[in-house]
Amino acid sequence: MKIPNLTIAIVLFIFIGCNSTNNQTKTYPVGQIKTPHGEMLFWLYEETPIHKASFIELANADYWDSLTFNRVIEGFVIQGGCPDTPEGFGDSPYLLKPEFNESIKHIYGAVGAGRDDNPEKLSAGCQLYIVHDKNGIPRLDGEYMIFGQLFKGFEVLDAIAEVATDSTDTPLTNVSMEVTVLNLTKEELKSSGYILKD
Repeated sequence: MKIPNLTIAIVLFIFIGCNSTNNQTKTYPVGQIKTPHGEMLFWLYEETPIHKASFIELANADYWDSLTFNRVIEGFVIQGGCPDTPEGFGDSPYLLKPEFNESIKHIYGAVGAGRDDNPEKLSAGCQLYIVHDKNGIPRLDGEYMIFGQLFKGFEVLDAIAEVATDSTDTPLTNVSMEVTVLNLTKEELKSSGYILKD
């Protein structure tokens, strides 16, 4: 029986498409923050999909690139993004529901989302912080959302945490941030210091 040319074309397209997909190398989104003190890279947790997607969306929109780390407390956190005011995060584009996970803790280098005192513990989409306490901050677990973990640039975190600040914890010299998302392969992650769990 003669197979129609259209059928052959479809079969070839599917076969080539499947092989092409199999040959493509999988990549993983990684947060990148460039500062005057150097570069930091951090893993984005799959266990916090809402916060992960929000970070990727704002980073791809260059949201943070005109902002700074405006609150720096050595031995606690470095924090930046939308202004933290007595009324809360008035300039945040939106708020995010918490996605607490018992296995994700406020350890050294943890990347979290700031919030005000709202009872639902909603995160400000625009606010991010990085834990500088080398012993971790367990009292914040289950209170503030962690959505990432630093794996490269701890010396940059330390350098920013040690800058001179005023009485409101604002750096005397602006610490600018350029926030992007890198899509790295398993091998690129490994060479940058992050080992994927199989």
